[in-house]
Amino acid sequence: MHLYTSLDQVPEGFGPSAVTIGKFDGVHSGHRAVIGELISLAQSQDLVPTVVTFDRHPLALLRPESCPESLISNEQKIERLADAGVQATLILTFDRAFSQQTPEDFVKRVLVDALHARIVFVGSDFRYGTKGGGNVETLTAAGIHYGFEVHLVDDVRAREGRRASSTWIREELAAGHIREATELLGALPSVRSTVVHGEMRGRELGFPTANLKPDPEGLIPADGVYAGWLTVDGVTYPAAISVGNNPTFEGVPARQVEAYVLDQDIDLYGKTVEVAFVDRVRGMTKFDGIDELIAGIGSDVLRVREILGA
Repeated sequence: MHLYTSLDQVPEGFGPSAVTIGKFDGVHSGHRAVIGELISLAQSQDLVPTVVTFDRHPLALLRPESCPESLISNEQKIERLADAGVQATLILTFDRAFSQQTPEDFVKRVLVDALHARIVFVGSDFRYGTKGGGNVETLTAAGIHYGFEVHLVDDVRAREGRRASSTWIREELAAGHIREATELLGALPSVRSTVVHGEMRGRELGFPTANLKPDPEGLIPADGVYAGWLTVDGVTYPAAISVGNNPTFEGVPARQVEAYVLDQDIDLYGKTVEVAFVDRVRGMTKFDGIDELIAGIGSDVLRVREILGA
């Protein structure tokens, strides 16, 4: 996949293209359905299937207090767009200047001059340009003028007819509903970060854990214990994962992610790992003493083995 992080990077003569525009947070099942339709139509007309997205949620600039937490990092987004079969992705910097351009300027600079769009896929609620002044109607009129077609994207419905969305996935993760979030994402929820030194309590208890540096890439699910996988250097291991502040001990930083790799003793310090969540074993519990804690962890590990078939 070709990646461009500014209009200046798009080579002259790019395209012609079929383009879809959006935040693509999570690159979830709804996004993948749109991308699949985009690729199919692009191939039938010898166009380059292209995604236009942004380096941040627009609300991060326009209304920070209302901006939701991202499901994935930009790096993860790029990887998932490539996996979905997109041939080119343009990530635009959503800064003050970008937000203040007119709808006409956006169409001319991005879709016409840079990408030479012939087809543009958007949802019925699509807005663009300063204060959301552009909509599907104005985009369609611009397409007639500049020579591209506008295709409306149907919502992808999931359980109970609800539209698949990043908001719904956040709700499921906040409740610890990993299987439901996985269904909507079309992939296991995951976080990625560097392994750092912790308090070594896990090793003292007989369950050494890899402690992830705070603020990892990806959205952390609800506090609790999970079955999942840890991937490092291209190798994936079964793992019991703890999320939270471990209330049995005092002074543990909140929202800590740590993973106990089953049946392995490997040095992960300083390495970047990805931790993927498969299912929740239980919520966070305060144990009455070390012996009870060890027994509880042992029970958790047995349940993790059952879930993962490890």
